Amino acid sequence: MHYLAMTCAIIAAPAFASEDIADQYPASVLYSKPVEVIPNVFSAIGATAPPTYENAGHNNNLSFIVTGDGVIVINGGGSYQLAEALHQEIKVVTEQPVKLVFNENGQGHAMLGNSYWAMQGVDIVAHVDAAAEFEERGGQSLRAARTRLKERADQTTVALPTQTFEDTFGVEMGGMLIEARYLGPSHSAGDIVIWLPQQSLVIAGDMAFHERMLPVFEHTMTADWIETWDTEFEALNATYVIPGHGHPTNMDQVRRYTRDYLIYLREKVGAHLDDGGDLADAYYVDQTPYAHLDTFEELATKNAGRVYEQMEFE
Repeated sequence: MHYLAMTCAIIAAPAFASEDIADQYPASVLYSKPVEVIPNVFSAIGATAPPTYENAGHNNNLSFIVTGDGVIVINGGGSYQLAEALHQEIKVVTEQPVKLVFNENGQGHAMLGNSYWAMQGVDIVAHVDAAAEFEERGGQSLRAARTRLKERADQTTVALPTQTFEDTFGVEMGGMLIEARYLGPSHSAGDIVIWLPQQSLVIAGDMAFHERMLPVFEHTMTADWIETWDTEFEALNATYVIPGHGHPTNMDQVRRYTRDYLIYLREKVGAHLDDGGDLADAYYVDQTPYAHLDTFEELATKNAGRVYEQMEFE
């Protein structure tokens, strides 16, 4: 009951995930101190803003699982220093060594911290498509991080995953079953979820959003994302959801702000297309039901434009 109450309290206080708060944990380069979501599963909740010098690029969730026979980390982090800071927090919780790191996708905030974990001799696992994405774009991500973070990117290099998989990568450690699963196309190349069937908890990565608006990238196929959600993600029937960004929550919340948002936006853009509307006006289809989300101003018009370009040829 203690953990459920705490999770509900987090969900009920969205102001504390506001993109207007530059840093919640001044004693650390981490944006916030890790919280224990359910017993033995912790997450350092990142800013719901774009990456900045002030939040040290910690704008996604960095999680870890204490299994009883070692620690599993989910996300390398956006820099060497962020990964090192997370490790220091892990050492406060347990003396167990970190034995495995999962990268939730091939973006810089998931993989640039691999440079620290590689120095510790820890195995790093990612989906084959995420590894390929980072191999191709890792240098670009690193340059952007150095420009943005300045000295906070010191020691960060491009370190690729040491192991890859295509469908499922299962680990049984300390009596816990942890499954990394590729469910299908969603937000970005090689997005995976970490599923704990015994705990009914999913670390959803960028499959699921709720406190900040999701971004539609040029390569994000929204129809495929919806299909993956309906056929695979819903089937997990998770009780607890740790999304890629924002506080731990439940399926109802992430469904509302991910799947339902994608369907809503596609309906609005589809109606605009049916009326003969052009791209210039598509940017301004009505998205006011989602205007309260963090990063709305940065992403709403871009999302509409990219969905228009996709649906033009569907």
